[in-house]
Formats: sequence, C-alpha cells, structure tokens
Amino acid sequence: MAEFKTAAIFSNNMVLQREKNIGIFGQGEEGQKVTVDFNGKQYSAKVKEEKWSLLLPPMAAGEGYELTVTCGKDAVTFSNIAIGEVWLAGGQSNMEYELMNCTNGQEMLKKDKNPNVRFFYSNKRAYMDEAFYEMEAKTCWAEFDSKSAEHWSAVGYVFAKELAQKLGVTVGVIGCNWGGTLASCWMSEEAIREDKDLAVFWDEYYPALEGKSEEEQVKEFKAYETYHAAWDKECGKLYTERPGITWDEVQAILGPCQWPGPKSCMNPFRPSGLYTTMLSRLAPYTLRGFIYYQGESDDPRPELYQKLLTRLIKQWRDDWGDMELPFLTVQLPMHRYEGSPDNKSWCIIREAQMNTYCTVKNTGIAVILDCGEFNEIHPKDKVPVGKRLALQAFCEVYKTMEQKDAFGPIYHSFEYKENGMELSFSYAQDGFIVKNEYNGFEIAGEDQVYYPAEFVIRDTKIFLCNEQVKEPKAARYGWSNYSEVPLFGKNGLPLAPFRTNQKM
Repeated sequence: MAEFKTAAIFSNNMVLQREKNIGIFGQGEEGQKVTVDFNGKQYSAKVKEEKWSLLLPPMAAGEGYELTVTCGKDAVTFSNIAIGEVWLAGGQSNMEYELMNCTNGQEMLKKDKNPNVRFFYSNKRAYMDEAFYEMEAKTCWAEFDSKSAEHWSAVGYVFAKELAQKLGVTVGVIGCNWGGTLASCWMSEEAIREDKDLAVFWDEYYPALEGKSEEEQVKEFKAYETYHAAWDKECGKLYTERPGITWDEVQAILGPCQWPGPKSCMNPFRPSGLYTTMLSRLAPYTLRGFIYYQGESDDPRPELYQKLLTRLIKQWRDDWGDMELPFLTVQLPMHRYEGSPDNKSWCIIREAQMNTYCTVKNTGIAVILDCGEFNEIHPKDKVPVGKRLALQAFCEVYKTMEQKDAFGPIYHSFEYKENGMELSFSYAQDGFIVKNEYNGFEIAGEDQVYYPAEFVIRDTKIFLCNEQVKEPKAARYGWSNYSEVPLFGKNGLPLAPFRTNQKM
C-alpha cells in the first residue's frame, strides 16, 4: 500500500508556473480522495494505481501563497509559494557548474540583493536504493542567499536573474544535470532503442551486464567508487604540486584512472539511468520550458547528435504532456585539449545543434562560440551563456525582443561570383565587427580540399576567394574544435559557425 505524499519537487518556497494549468501530483492509497486547498479554492482527485494528479487553473504572478494537500487523516501544507516562471536546467557539467566557482560568482553571491530567483536541485543519485528515497525526501526549493545559492547552476542563475529583472516576476530553476553525461543518459530505453542508429548506445552497454546479479553490480561499483575517490584525491595533489604534469605521467604514478567506472546498474553514465532516477521524478511539474547545455561527452559519435537531441526534445515534451514546450540549447563553444588532434567532432555537434534549432519548432539556440577556453572544458565565465539564453527566451518564448537583437549573424545562402563565393547572412543587417586578425573562413573546390580564404566584408555580405580554388564548391567558417573567433555582429554576438555544404 503506497504511503500518501506529494512528489518531492513540491516544498516550501516553490515556484508555480503562472498563466498555465498547474499540475499537482503524488502517490497514495488506491481509491482515496485527495484534496488541494489553494488561494481560497478546493480541487480534488482520486488515487488510481497508487498515483494521483490534478490541475489548478491558470493564475497570475504573485507571492506569499500557501497550499495544503489532504488525503484522509494526512495533510501537508507548503508555505511561501510564488507564482512566476519555471524553467528546467538540464545537461552536463557546464550546466552543473556552480555559481560560487564561476567568474564574478563570489561577487554575485555577496552583492545580489533579492534577485527574485529560487532554485530546486533534483535528487542527484543514480541508483534507486533506500538512500535514494531518503535523499529525495530532503530535496526542497530554496530562496537566494549567499549560502544556499553557492551550489546553484551558474548558467541557470544568470538566466533566471535576467528573466526576473525584465519580466518582474519570481523565476524558479529546476537543476537536473550531471557532469560527463551523454544525451542517452537522459532518454528512456524506448526512445533509444526504437531507432537503429541510436540503439548502439544501449547495445554497447547492457549486454556486458548479462549474467551479473544486481547485487554483484552494486558491489563492483561501490568498490570502484572507493578506488576512484582515493585516486582522484591524489590526482588533485599531483596537479597542485606539478602544474605542468601530463595525463600519462599522472597515470604512470597513480595507476590507471578507472572513470567512468564499470558497467553497472549504479553507474550514472548508463543509458537511460539518470532519465529514470532524476528527470522522470520531476515530470510533469508545470514549466515554461527547458534550457539545455550538453554535447561535450557525445563527441565520440558526433554524427548521431542531431538524432539524439531531436529525440531527447520529443522525449521531454512527451513526459510533460506538451509538445510545444520551449527548448533552448547552448551551442558548444570553442574547445580543444593540448595534445588532442582537431578531429572536428565539436564542429559536427555544433552543426547538429544549429540544425535542430532550424528544424524543431519552439526551440532556441544560444551561440557562445567565443566563450570557450583552450585546454579547459569548463570555462569559468558563465555570465554570457546565461545572458544569451535569456535573449533566446525573450525572443522565442516571451516575444519581447526581435530576432535581430537576440542573434548574431547566421549563414543563410551564397552566390558564385568573381571566382569566389559571396555569402549572405540572417541578422547581419548592421554589418560585422572584426575582433582579431585570425581568418576563420575556408574554401574548397570539387576535390573537397579546404584552403584558408581571403575575405572581404561587403556591407552585410562577405566575399571569399583563394587563388588555388578556381571553381569553389563549398565554404566554411569556425570549422575547428578550437580557434580564435574573429567575427561578430554589431550587437556583439558572434557569427555562428557553419559550412555551406554538409557533405563536404
């Protein structure tokens, strides 16, 4: 018999979505009546299959509300509720990156006064044992103060602060992210296996578990966790003592790094794992939309990323019962580790992210090509990322900003001219700013060999040529895992990377 309770995401200080039907849900004993008292009115539902849910009507923004849920002799009251805007912040470590560690993060924690932002961090556990439910019961919404906000997503906080200031309402962020995760971690088994290309993620992982009991898997993974915790501690000491040490030298001294651990029902990087233990525990809490910063860990198979991202968006919208929920993606910035070859994998992922924006309705894309760092996958300055996501929200969701102000230039089309190519762009109506001497353009002929291109800005267009390419067939820009970023729109937003022919 299921114990009566609301879903863990309901707590004191929570933010409910304004101007939409508000879902309240939980579990209880079969056939029992559940009553919700809110804002002077009552709403009720029956428990079916040990679950209950009901909808409150759309309401205007406001603060200071109480909500009481009653089932038989059991009752729970939540206080200090705000009605405003609610966004879910998903992805991997760059979305997870904490406010206290980002550029100017400590200053924001000390100086921001009443930013009207609240935060809920979903239960960050990868295995549903007794400890999982104990920790889930402790999750709660928090208001902003210097201590509670230290561990908030820096991107999520900056995004929400921008919205709160411009919209004049409380903004709630639901953090649901985990460093190092692939997109397949955040999708259901059905979503992964229904497509023969995406099924590779499942088929490469789970056959290794055949014949291993759950108990054996748990024991093996816990042994790894103990090993890795000690290894990671010593690794940190080595880098502190010898800043120039190489990764190979670290492993020669400490032994092999075993991350991400054995394949196991406990491993957070298993396909569908965090979808089950984190994301699905939040649905269908009423939202305005999603912000998503992920893709770095999918670089071994960049050619599958457009399919992954498109299917993930559909999955999340399905789970929330709204196929029009806005989904705002962060396009990956420039990045490469010293010593790693520039295999163009991040170029393909950036292209997949832009293609998804262009083909899936109610989406946005924050272009942050200039926000990356060489040899550092976690750039510290998250303020531009959060602000550019906010521009996408104002433009694509709230309709308070024109696209020309929310985007830098985006490639549109080309014409063959004067033994070269003249490129046209959307959102380049005011022309371009050149910020450094690096030339990010390349041009190729039928042989598909690219050469650096000379470029001439012609008002809102750009002409490319190279004397070694007499009959150009394709051009590309920013087509590197890491390089300088030279071109921006007059609004300060970077020209998005592109290639004119996705087969070359």
